[in-house]
Amino acid sequence: MLISISLPCLAVAKKQCHATVCRSNIRQLYLANTEYAVNNDEFYVRAAHDIDTGFGGRHRWHGVRQSAGVSSDPVKNTFDPAKGPLILFLNDGQIKECPSRVRYVKEGALNAFEAGCGGYGYNQAGVGSRSFHYGGNDIRAIRSSMRTCEIKQVAGKVMFADTAFPQGLPLSSYIIEYSFCEPPYHVRKISNKLNETKRASPSIHFRHLNKANVVWCDGHVTAESLDFPQEAKRNTEQFRIGWFGPDDNSLFRPWN
Repeated sequence: MLISISLPCLAVAKKQCHATVCRSNIRQLYLANTEYAVNNDEFYVRAAHDIDTGFGGRHRWHGVRQSAGVSSDPVKNTFDPAKGPLILFLNDGQIKECPSRVRYVKEGALNAFEAGCGGYGYNQAGVGSRSFHYGGNDIRAIRSSMRTCEIKQVAGKVMFADTAFPQGLPLSSYIIEYSFCEPPYHVRKISNKLNETKRASPSIHFRHLNKANVVWCDGHVTAESLDFPQEAKRNTEQFRIGWFGPDDNSLFRPWN
């Protein structure tokens, strides 16, 4: 009887420990990106400056892909974290993986296109690119990132978060690593005016007792609860993917 009572408590304690380690990991990413900016004229690391080329490009904030296209060798499809732009500024010289033992599927080119990010996603729309300046449909947006002085209300803007992405057939039968925390809506420039239109695909992963760890642009870390969309909830923690906060881009937008 005592064992049956204590086992669930031990399981919860283990998950809480994983969440604590994860918070430390994601805080290290913030520190590395801040140090990167100090050494690069105050520009944060670019999220994916060549994503428009080949098989989604070779360069990410978290590593460099060995192959420029879809290779028959699965190793060549993955990103090597040791060659990433943040590597010089990370403790132990590596991106640490979230300890939650998430069952990512990594086999196959389509499942490895963001592998190596450790289960963490970057605010590529609002920090790692200039999508809110040019619009995500303008190639100039991915070529640069935001400068530290351009981020307004830093305590309320996301930098990194726990992420994953549903994949496979039948629809969303498994998840893969995903290196971007997507805002709720795509940013497009239409008739020279920025518009936040069309719901994006969610990637924030609420894997720590139904919460997601988030590090903000001022460096503080919070555990956020899944607010929407509820249809993204699945039977296991593995598939709890969606967004938190208001149903708009305000937490990802660099200004206002």
